[in-house]
This record gives sequence, structure tokens and C-alpha cells, in this order.
Amino acid sequence: MGFYAERIVPRIADSVGGTEAVEPLRRRVCEGLHGEIIEIGFGSGHNVPFYPEAVTDVAAVEPSDLGWKLARERIDAGRPLVRRAGLDSQYLPFGDNTFDGALSTWTLCTIPDADAALREVRRVLKPGAALHFLEHGLAPEEDENVRRWQRRLDPLERRLFAGCHLTRRIADMLTAAGFTIVALDVFYGKGAPKPMAAYSLGVAVP
Repeated sequence: MGFYAERIVPRIADSVGGTEAVEPLRRRVCEGLHGEIIEIGFGSGHNVPFYPEAVTDVAAVEPSDLGWKLARERIDAGRPLVRRAGLDSQYLPFGDNTFDGALSTWTLCTIPDADAALREVRRVLKPGAALHFLEHGLAPEEDENVRRWQRRLDPLERRLFAGCHLTRRIADMLTAAGFTIVALDVFYGKGAPKPMAAYSLGVAVP
């Protein structure tokens, strides 16, 4: 990664990801997690305060050294054990059927091969375990005007935010990777332009 992607983008993500507007969403997406979980795209640890009491251990997959450094205070203040357990969600260093749950928040937009990452997450989940997700992606089909803006802005978004896409179809990606979506809420986030805030929040099982 270049200087901008390595030193600037993690700080932008840390600032944007810590706003009060997204705290209720982080709380919602973490509801129901328990046991030993894996979080892909851990970032700077903004989900840590919202892990339920039932979560005992967290394997954090995060490629950015700066993101991990920025997360230190939240990790130290949190209750469950959080360990950095990988750099690339496309190749998880765990055996099959390892985890009781998985968490992904604003991550699938940026992973180069998100399909491979989802297949890996599915592989390491125990039977009956669930992936909790909160992602932004392509706007609903009925909002074609928003979609047009997303397509126009997508090249700029990828350059400014280290490969982040605005036009990925989150639900379709999950089902293509072998997940069954058991809960899904599609909406626009508050306080952000619609092309950047077409959110999908839900739960999917292998």
C-alpha cells in the first residue's frame, strides 16, 4: 500500500466510523453474537464497545498496522479478549468450523475479492453460526437516480478510499457465497449522501 492508503485512509475511517450517528447501527448489528467470534475488517475497533456480554473471544482480521494501533485504547478498555489473528480476510488462518459467529461492518466494499472472503468466513463458521453484517452498497432497484450517481462516483471513491466500491450488491454476494440471509434491513444512513449510505444490515447463516 502507498503512503496515502497506509497512513491517511485508516485515520479517515477511524474518524468517520466513530460518529454518534453510527453507534445505534453498531449496537444493532452486534446483537446476538456470542462465544468466540471472528471480525473481518476490524479497523480501529469501533465495534468493541458493542460486543454483547456473551462474546468471550474475538479474532480480529485487520491488514492495517495503523488501524490496529488506533484500536489499542478500545481493545484495552473492552471486556472480551481481542487478538489480531490475520491480515487478509481472503485467506483466513483457521480450520473449518472454528467460530460461533462472525462480524463484518463496512468491510465488503473494500476487500479486493469479497466473494473469496465470504467463502472463507462461511468455511470457518460452526454449523448454525451466523454472520452479522452492516455494509454499504448498491442502492435499491427502485432508486435508479441514486444508482446512477453511485456508478459515476465509484471510480473516485475507489481512488480516495483505498479501493472502496459503492456499487457492490451485498445480498447477492452473500447468497452467491453460500449464505442464507435470515434477516435483512435495507435503508439509507442518516447524515450522509444517499450514494454513500445505502446500507444493508442483517444476519446470514451458512
